Amino acid sequence: MPTALVPQFVHEPGPSLLREALDVEYWEADRPPPRAELIAAIADADALMCQSNCRVDAAVIGAAPKLKVISNVAVGYDNVDVSAATDRGIAVCNTPVAALHEATADLTFALILASARRLGEAERYLRAGRWTHWSPQLLVSADVHGRTLGIVGLGRIGQAVARRAGGFGMRVLYTSRRRNEAAEDALGVRYVPLDALLEEADFVSLHVPATSATRGLIGGRELRLMKPTAFLINAARGAVVDQRALYEALRDGWIAGAGLDVFDGEPIAMDDPLLTLDNVVLVPHVGGATLPARQAMAEAAARNLLAVLRGERPFSCVNLAS
Repeated sequence: MPTALVPQFVHEPGPSLLREALDVEYWEADRPPPRAELIAAIADADALMCQSNCRVDAAVIGAAPKLKVISNVAVGYDNVDVSAATDRGIAVCNTPVAALHEATADLTFALILASARRLGEAERYLRAGRWTHWSPQLLVSADVHGRTLGIVGLGRIGQAVARRAGGFGMRVLYTSRRRNEAAEDALGVRYVPLDALLEEADFVSLHVPATSATRGLIGGRELRLMKPTAFLINAARGAVVDQRALYEALRDGWIAGAGLDVFDGEPIAMDDPLLTLDNVVLVPHVGGATLPARQAMAEAAARNLLAVLRGERPFSCVNLAS
């Protein structure tokens, strides 16, 4: 019977689905194992199901002579050396499930609202006992309804964010690798180049994967193109933003604020200067952290893995033709 290695906690029904057909080595720890332990454990594995914080590089792949599939419980797969896997004929699968798109879009809109309405700052103000009287000047903030939202990357999550923006009467611009005229018609969004989007949008929301082409996509030049009243929202990948440049932009008032679910280096270091600023809302990579989304991703990852081992077409494979 083939063996699957699951080196970190995965929600049900993922582990149970694997156990029905495979020998499963399942470590229920909340974080991936040390690198040396992962390399030792993967030596006899036919399949690996891992979370997005498990680094599967060329050395790990090279230590697994029997490996046929790496099933990532995530949409992103920048934790996997896809090139090394492809060279070995190993399938790399991900989980672009609808529940995750909707959960991440919800979180994105929460960051838009929290940033515009200064909710993090307001809660800290109240908890610190500073709210001693009502004042017409207290925590005056920005509107969301009727403003312009710029979406960078109109994939499934970007489209889900655009649908939510419709409920707030927002004008929606987007930029992407290629135009999506069907989405333009369905959602009433308008395609513009990135620079134009940055110049016009009141909220810029990022929804692109972390690739060599998107690393540092939003740097100092791009932040200076934004309005001083605008907000940057990132629920995609931290590497898409030059984090130092963003700190300077927030500190010096190039932009009004930001809402971040992801960081370039996670967890964020406790001495990161972003933590000193009031005009940024920071949450710990919880965009997909709803129970339905986690369960749907786990099921999709398990079914991807099993399909590859059976010689069938997986739900989502990012590197090998089915």
